[in-house]
Amino acid sequence: MEEISHLQSAQSEPIKSGNDEEFAEISLRPLDLSDIDDFMVWGSDEKVARFCTWDPYTSKEEGMNFIKNVVIPHPWFRAICLNNRPIGAISVMAFSGTNRCRGELGYALGSKYWGKGIATQAVKLVVGSIFRDWPHLERLEALVVVENIGSQRVLEKAGFTREGVLRKYCVLKGRTRDTVMFSLLSTDQVSISTTSLHL
Repeated sequence: MEEISHLQSAQSEPIKSGNDEEFAEISLRPLDLSDIDDFMVWGSDEKVARFCTWDPYTSKEEGMNFIKNVVIPHPWFRAICLNNRPIGAISVMAFSGTNRCRGELGYALGSKYWGKGIATQAVKLVVGSIFRDWPHLERLEALVVVENIGSQRVLEKAGFTREGVLRKYCVLKGRTRDTVMFSLLSTDQVSISTTSLHL
């Protein structure tokens, strides 16, 4: 969950989708300590953690420490909420120095909600606000292990460009993995924001 560690930008209002579909009440908001029970539902799920850098949380204490020490101080970390209840998380990690024009997107969603378009909607909500929140940001990128086909589809549906495969790029769960690099530029964002999402 370390790479999903981002929250509190200048925007404290929840970011909401304006769709009239089944999951119209998808929103992004800060995750806080009072959300621990909802966090543990997906934070302790082995299916959710399978392609993440973190292992499933095994106790509320671990979850509380993560929220307190990583999430709350993070510059851009949001809970993905359905009817204001956290069902996942999404974050943008800022780079600095000569790489300050880039940010890395990370997300996790409760397995019960996979395949329903919720992660795609959450990514679109981030895209609709992150380039305004961080005007210095020109590139939003996401790294996905090649076996994680579902996450690749999420990014493609959200308008990200598949740039290529980085061979033997990282060690995940004890194995060296090939990783797919996706990106979205601030100049690409215009076509994304013309969807039916209203922020």
